[in-house]
Amino acid sequence: MPDIKEHAVILARQFLPYYRFMRTQESTIDSGQGLQTELNSNSIKVLNWNIAKNNFEKFWFQDFFKILRLYQPDLIFLQEVRMGVNVEQIMGFTNMNWAYAPNFIDAHHQTYSGILTAAKISAIAKKVIITKHHEPVFKTPKVSLISEYSLSHKQQTLLTINSHLINFVDLDKFKAQLHELELAISTHRGPIIFAGDFNTWSRRRVVLVEKTVIRLGLREAHFAPEENKKIKRFLLSPPLDYIFYRGLNEKLDSAKVLDEICSSDHKPLLAEFTYVDT
Repeated sequence: MPDIKEHAVILARQFLPYYRFMRTQESTIDSGQGLQTELNSNSIKVLNWNIAKNNFEKFWFQDFFKILRLYQPDLIFLQEVRMGVNVEQIMGFTNMNWAYAPNFIDAHHQTYSGILTAAKISAIAKKVIITKHHEPVFKTPKVSLISEYSLSHKQQTLLTINSHLINFVDLDKFKAQLHELELAISTHRGPIIFAGDFNTWSRRRVVLVEKTVIRLGLREAHFAPEENKKIKRFLLSPPLDYIFYRGLNEKLDSAKVLDEICSSDHKPLLAEFTYVDT
């Protein structure tokens, strides 16, 4: 007798033909120029949020514009962003430069799904990393977007990584994605911000992430206990969403989880950093 997982796969395939979800090329869809030429080293405000593909919904826009107005982030890392195949612009980023990295095309609805990184400046360089492995049922990969930005402190550039780690696969495949990201990040000698949805719903996954960030010399943004408990979890699992950093100072008490925001099952994470030459 097939187990529950096999039943789910069989049922899904009855309604979702194998060709519905198609892999994309390793490229980005980009907007125009940002308003600034460099990030202010004295204040780099970061927003990290898995928006659960709700960016076409009015209630999501209300939440997003509220966040922009109240917190004015310099860098935005979004996961699970939808975009129409024939759409050349994503609403809400009028005054920011953004790059969208899709991980697949839904041929039935003619939409992309992927991650988006937005900033008040244009990136110097970008690189998309798509996993070699696929999640089950829909056979879709996960994607990460690496972007490099100028700082007002001219001697350094800031490397950012917006990542959605692979889910519903064995630990070796999860580890393979982390290893590929580590190789790409390890060559950068300046400051780093590594954020996203890490899908760390098991202790074994958390340990692999911890080992990776330690090797890279990264630190986890400090959320006070009352804030930390608001971060998205799966049942009683560890947190799923993180902001890691290196070569920066985290502003005291700047890390917040916007618990009042309900347009996604993940809560937005905020943190603020400064760069000081040492």
